[in-house]
Amino acid sequence: MREHAVLDLPVQTNADPAASVQLDRVVKDFGTNRVVDDLSLTVRQGEFLTLLGPSGCGKTTTLRLIGGFELPTAGRVLIDGEEMGNRPPYRRPVNTVFQNYALFPHMTVGQNVAYGLATTGVGKQERQRRVAEALELVRLPDIESRKPAQLSGGQQQRVALARALINRPRVLLLDEPLGALDLKLRKEMQLELKNLNREIGITFIYVTHDQDEALTMSDRIAVMNNGRILQLGDPQSIYEHPQSRFVAEFIGETNILHGTVDAVEGDWALIALPGAGQVRALRTTSEMITPGTAVDVAVRPERATIRRTSGLSELPGAGNQLDGVIVDAIYLGAQTQYSVRIANGQRFVVHMQNSSGRSADFQIGDRILLLLFPRGATLLVS
Repeated sequence: MREHAVLDLPVQTNADPAASVQLDRVVKDFGTNRVVDDLSLTVRQGEFLTLLGPSGCGKTTTLRLIGGFELPTAGRVLIDGEEMGNRPPYRRPVNTVFQNYALFPHMTVGQNVAYGLATTGVGKQERQRRVAEALELVRLPDIESRKPAQLSGGQQQRVALARALINRPRVLLLDEPLGALDLKLRKEMQLELKNLNREIGITFIYVTHDQDEALTMSDRIAVMNNGRILQLGDPQSIYEHPQSRFVAEFIGETNILHGTVDAVEGDWALIALPGAGQVRALRTTSEMITPGTAVDVAVRPERATIRRTSGLSELPGAGNQLDGVIVDAIYLGAQTQYSVRIANGQRFVVHMQNSSGRSADFQIGDRILLLLFPRGATLLVS
């Protein structure tokens, strides 16, 4: 793999516990519409943090508040411990990359990348040196004389990144910058952005509604809805142990089982599923629950399996088994997706890996046992 150039940027490290960006009880109202609602967040120096959520959840407005494109109705925005107040974007130690690239079509690539330096009076020779370094960093050397119209979408995005990095920001804000790219190029750029974050060490704050993108790139993910952060954590904890039904259903595919608490045993709860049996679910929050409480249980399709009922007296993990009938089967190449109807009528989706190019030999109408993996069922209380 080709090595990146080393751009002369401030050295930071993920090991530094100091905050890079802090939002302290930030509120943003547009008229009577509250878009960001009492939001507090600390972004660590050098980390790649993603604001993830559906359209209208407040993630882009939050990014604009950090960048100074919007000012908070209430609360504080701090960068490197310094309160930004009413400071405009050009006076903040940040730069922003947008989805539409915002390149000047009449300028060459070199002029686009150097634009910020030219407006601050940096000399021509120094501008040329730093433009070359920035373009080498994003793997686009020797294209300074081209116009944006002569570049592919991916190349234009790299030029926009070079232009954002050349000013040596402390924080790079990225507002769905890969949304206009095709799937293959988008996946390549995801890896490139993550590698850039690791190599140059500045803080990246990334906005997307794409769950796979967030899981691929992020050190931490803040899942947002209705102007609030519902869960903040690393990709594995967000995916494996969602703390609310919204997070469970927004991040990837999941099954939701409805039941009531029978008993609480430390980190576990026994959940009665009316008409279907009982399952054991992991508690991921300290929120108090008592017997009789109505709850949901989330199970990812790959965190369960199916077995035939005939000839089996006992299965590993006994106690998280439910009787069911296969009602649909879809061959997906590496895996087969089965839909199971459990005894109370609920449908449950299971993904099973195929071996030697063949799917498991289950047919629609087969009666089976649905087995939930240990730690595969997560209790949801909201």
